[in-house]
Amino acid sequence: QVQLVESGGGLVQAGGSLRLSCAASGLTFSTYAMGWFRRYPEKERKFVAAITWSGSNTYYDDSVKGRFTISKDAAKNTVYLQMNSLKPEDTGVYYCYVQSGSGLSWGQGTQVTVSS
Repeated sequence: QVQLVESGGGLVQAGGSLRLSCAASGLTFSTYAMGWFRRYPEKERKFVAAITWSGSNTYYDDSVKGRFTISKDAAKNTVYLQMNSLKPEDTGVYYCYVQSGSGLSWGQGTQVTVSS
């Protein structure tokens, strides 16, 4: 079974930074992409960022462009999300995902709280 282990969430003041990590294991088929969604309180998950495994193409939601950077360590099946200039509006539960030959898998989520 594919499993994703996330870390790096926490509490930070507005304008500060956090780096989220997500390590995938149990991958039997090729990895196509990994990325992040987030869920605001009482809302559905929304796309944040993604990176393809071949070519390292990156994609960002407009709300985080210029502030967040996604990167990967392919040898470790790990993706990172560097979050700078954080705003209170970024508060939410962040979920890592992997798109592979076996389908789409999700992490358990990690809480990010940005105080004003």
